[in-house]
Amino acid sequence: MSFLAVYESHFTKHLTQKQFEAFRILLWLLTVHKQVRIERLAACFPLPILYQSRRKHIQRFLVLSALAIPRFWFPVIKAIICKEFKTGSRLIITIDRTQWKDKNVFMVAVIWKKLALPIYWTLLGKRGASRLSEQQALIQPVLCLLKNYELVILGDREFHSVKLAYWLKQKSKKQKLCFAFRQKQGTNQKKDDEDYQTFSQLGMKPGMKMFLTGVSVTKNKGFGNFNVGAYWKRKYKGKQEKEPWFILTNLDSLSEVLKVYRARAGIEAIFKDCKTGGYNWEGSKANNKRLNSLILLIAIAYTWTLDKKQLLA
Repeated sequence: MSFLAVYESHFTKHLTQKQFEAFRILLWLLTVHKQVRIERLAACFPLPILYQSRRKHIQRFLVLSALAIPRFWFPVIKAIICKEFKTGSRLIITIDRTQWKDKNVFMVAVIWKKLALPIYWTLLGKRGASRLSEQQALIQPVLCLLKNYELVILGDREFHSVKLAYWLKQKSKKQKLCFAFRQKQGTNQKKDDEDYQTFSQLGMKPGMKMFLTGVSVTKNKGFGNFNVGAYWKRKYKGKQEKEPWFILTNLDSLSEVLKVYRARAGIEAIFKDCKTGGYNWEGSKANNKRLNSLILLIAIAYTWTLDKKQLLA
């Protein structure tokens, strides 16, 4: 049974028959043509009406309130996760951000078979890095959605803030929750009564590994201590990583930290698939409301494609 057939009853609960038909056609067009520009979609949309009417038909569909992510997508992605992962098992959750022109997409995904399945996303109303409040607003709905699992949250150096790590550490008192956030080399750290020094002063060299426990990573009081995994990959096939990883975490071993953090590459792959390497969302000129719905359609089409390849058993 196809992906759409499995979840048709859910989709039709929120859409009229005509809206569901438009939804089905748009998914098919995205899968076949790998384009999110409304003009291109309208040119290929198989309705016997004028081009401008087809374009307006698509534009109206993309602003439907029924396409709200928690209502339309959360039940589907939760059902997929429940099918693929046993309740209580560990899920690797990764957060990342991608930007082009004036668009700034902030996404959280679950890692599955080295791939990333989109769970939730938002469009930031500004250029540049996300703020703590925006990070919390992105993560909180996912914590609620997947409360029956042990979650490990991953993030690159944009999410190095000790405030985010502390917020998650406080959450972990009520929910099985771990994190691993890469730190900037200039971050101050110290253990016990030692003087502060930056991570870059630890003397790491290619091939070295280090695991620090009970480390303070800010001169501000009240955040407690964390663990830090440090690793500098040795030269391989003539390629040398420019600098080591310093990963702030509440995990208990370096091997565990490195294993989960390597999984973060999955979300980078989905961004590549959504950009010029796949669905070409950089070509979209839609406003944020319509772009958000287009990303929803891409998330569903992407998952549908995995289903057709029988990656989702």
